[in-house]
Amino acid sequence: MNTSQKLLWNLYAGAVGALTAMLAAKAVNAAWELATGDAPPEPNDPEVPLRRALTWAIASGVGIGLSQLLVNRFAAGQWTRVMGTPAPRFNKSTLRI
Repeated sequence: MNTSQKLLWNLYAGAVGALTAMLAAKAVNAAWELATGDAPPEPNDPEVPLRRALTWAIASGVGIGLSQLLVNRFAAGQWTRVMGTPAPRFNKSTLRI
């Protein structure tokens, strides 16, 4: 895979990822409001009970993470379909101690 295709993939994946994160955050906020009837808490506020802050952090992390996973897989599939080659893989980094 040449450098221009890698650059194109990075731009494509970055744009799709950013848009997905914004939309997923709005969806998670709306789901929280629908489920609880309240606005999402500010987890860093010491006035918010720890249990509520943790519940919000877990719910938002799972919701946004799951949407990123699904969209990244979709984007890679579309890349393969359109370009005829597998999408470039993200470099795996290993930590050796």
